[in-house]
Amino acid sequence: MKAASVVRKPFKYTNIHVTLYLAAVNVLIYVITLLFPQLQTTLSLYPPAFIYRKMYWQIITYMFVHGNLEHIFFNMFGLIMFGLAVERAVGSKEFLLYYLICGTVSGALSLAVFVLTGHYNVALIGASGAVYAVLFAFAVVYPRSKIYFWGILPVPSPVLVVIYTVIELVSQFAGFNGGVAHITHLFGLAAAYLYFVIRTGINPVCIWKNAYRN
Repeated sequence: MKAASVVRKPFKYTNIHVTLYLAAVNVLIYVITLLFPQLQTTLSLYPPAFIYRKMYWQIITYMFVHGNLEHIFFNMFGLIMFGLAVERAVGSKEFLLYYLICGTVSGALSLAVFVLTGHYNVALIGASGAVYAVLFAFAVVYPRSKIYFWGILPVPSPVLVVIYTVIELVSQFAGFNGGVAHITHLFGLAAAYLYFVIRTGINPVCIWKNAYRN
């Protein structure tokens, strides 16, 4: 009981727009790695470096590194679009904890898969795992909200999570890679689900069912 109470102890509510600070750090690191390309190798999650060279910080820093302008633009667009609303609802401290834990867990699980499957020469970069978790949180906090899928079709936020989950599953197991770490996206969604269950005691599926029961 004591362990559970510590895990679920709430933070004092504040809203300092930490979402924007996270986006700014991502942009700053992107610019720095453009100026000093060798830093991308140091900050990316690269299995041999993490395991043999003990560069353990990579499990966190990888989510702040991006490969090109399109990569960082869409990740930061998603982060700001959904993150500000989620942060406003749960508070800045809770949002920051959620973001970092989900990003770290999705990276750690991806690393485990790379090692177990012998893909040692894969360098993982990008905030996508954490951003997918933010989308998941948005669907839990605002289950009746509608999001325009591909900017055209209005879709309830929980349905959008299901759509993206299916897309990522198909892409992962059908071999549609294209340099995109679909497995990390899936782990980001899984980490988000577990965070809500463990940290808040909320079952997202129940939230979604109740939101559309009537």
